[in-house]
Amino acid sequence: MSALDRIPHDAPATTTIGGSGFAGLQVPPAATDGWKMLLYKEVLRFWRVAFQTIAAPVLTAVLYLLIFGQVLSNRVQVYPGVSYIAFLVPGLVMMSMLQNAFANSASSLVQSKIMGNLVFILLTPLSAGNWFVAYVGAAMARGLLVGIGVYLVTLLYAPAQAASLLWIAVFALIGNGLMGTLGLLAGLWSDKFDQMAMFQNFVVMPMTFLAGVFYSIHSLPGIWQVLSHFNPFFYMIDGFRYGFFGVSDVSPWWSLGVSGTTLLLLSALCMHLLRTGYKLRG
Repeated sequence: MSALDRIPHDAPATTTIGGSGFAGLQVPPAATDGWKMLLYKEVLRFWRVAFQTIAAPVLTAVLYLLIFGQVLSNRVQVYPGVSYIAFLVPGLVMMSMLQNAFANSASSLVQSKIMGNLVFILLTPLSAGNWFVAYVGAAMARGLLVGIGVYLVTLLYAPAQAASLLWIAVFALIGNGLMGTLGLLAGLWSDKFDQMAMFQNFVVMPMTFLAGVFYSIHSLPGIWQVLSHFNPFFYMIDGFRYGFFGVSDVSPWWSLGVSGTTLLLLSALCMHLLRTGYKLRG
């Protein structure tokens, strides 16, 4: 019996696309399922080193909680009836998610450029949308895993609080999606790790720490309060915190509008760059 005879006769070699404009059109499986393989590859990339990509960020966030909580817990009360340690928890969870979602998509693309294996992905029939879904989806997965890990550990130091699970979920998804997209943009722009590190150190880190993770922006001087309202990271953190306590510095609907609009604009820019092959095809 030949090798061809051992192939099941009902095994689909192609996928049929329906619809009036594509009736009977046969396309290879890679064109429709390739994004799943790329997504699996990206998730597996960070999962294989979970101690570094998941556990280490959780430990860092807990150290922030212990240090700032011990030093300022008896001196600062941001919201009535909310302890300072409890106030820190949502900010640290969101900060950890934002930073890790960004790092995942950015480092993956830059690493592929440097190692030279990006060409193998370029040879596949993947569309710009496939690339976007795979890279941003993996970044969101890592960010959410880190956020869940941070929250579970902080339960040892602060009681669980949730005024609205819906707001928590919405801002968690938007925050991870936005930073995964921003990381993909940084990865497209960067040709080496130094450039990516510059983007993270001079853009992501300052905007995160100036977004009200450790304080309410109402405690800032006037000019810094004004500048904080131009920081999209502030709205993601403030809206996420609203889901825990039911109070926030600005309306959660306003935070949702700003965060959602920023996500849409970054996604549109990223899709445009992917379609044009910006810094991908030489």
